Amino acid sequence: MENNILKRALGAAKAALPQAFKTSIWVVKITVMVSFAIMLLKYVNILPWISLQLSPLFQHLGLPGEASLAFVSGYFANVYTAIAVAVSLDLDPRAMTIMGVMALCAHNMITETLVQKKTGTNAWLIVVVRTSAALVISLVLNLVLPGEVMQSAGSAGSEELSFVPMLKDWAITSLQLVIKMVTLILSLSILQKLLNEFGVIALLSKAMGPFMKIFGLSKSCSFLWIVANTLGLAYGAAIMIDEAKSGSVSKRDIDYLNTHISMSHSNLEDLFLVSSIGAIWYIVLISRWIFSIVAVWLLHLYFFVTEKNNS
Repeated sequence: MENNILKRALGAAKAALPQAFKTSIWVVKITVMVSFAIMLLKYVNILPWISLQLSPLFQHLGLPGEASLAFVSGYFANVYTAIAVAVSLDLDPRAMTIMGVMALCAHNMITETLVQKKTGTNAWLIVVVRTSAALVISLVLNLVLPGEVMQSAGSAGSEELSFVPMLKDWAITSLQLVIKMVTLILSLSILQKLLNEFGVIALLSKAMGPFMKIFGLSKSCSFLWIVANTLGLAYGAAIMIDEAKSGSVSKRDIDYLNTHISMSHSNLEDLFLVSSIGAIWYIVLISRWIFSIVAVWLLHLYFFVTEKNNS
């Protein structure tokens, strides 16, 4: 009995590794290339210039103009970059909550969009949904949250940067990130195969069925939803791509899932990060869940109307 269980476990782990390695290399290549490009854009002051153009908009979102640099940096890079800039602005809890929502809705846009595109969802849909969510939710929160809008202390200008120290920091950070990504992607892929082999995913899908229904998602998406909400899109890439290719989740259900998790994922680490710097965590979480529910059910309506008109 024990030998049979061990044999099944080893077989599942072995089956997971080829695709996991392939996906790891793909994700790492994209991440490193994008992060290097972002470093160059920052060095030549293009990111600060973009943020300067967006500064007037941010007053309507309840944020000082300088916060645009945090959003732009995170939009193309990652949550850590957005947080690093936001911390330097000394935002109050109200502003930090709005900033946290924007950063968590729309960050690491290039890499994570490519991951979701590889599962079969249109890339432009993901970009539009995430960017719209960041802007609309922050606009609503600015209207309903008590307190006053923080005023700009000045324009978001450029700064003199030294290339060699930037390159060194980038190299160290990238190496740390690559090790973390490869380790997590391989581990998650093996875990997914093990859970599937021993029927745990089927039990999870059944248990979470009612919860998924509220979100407008199929119960077959339960495990992918758990992975995306706990570890995020980049780290869960191998599992998402594998499930999409296997046919265990339909193309339509993948579109619904991607719409939801595009704006609400990594709700452990990222949520902890923004709350640790002053954001109100339950507002950051619930506001994105509400918007994701609305977005998914609107997509349901769109497909329903389209199919009815074509019939």
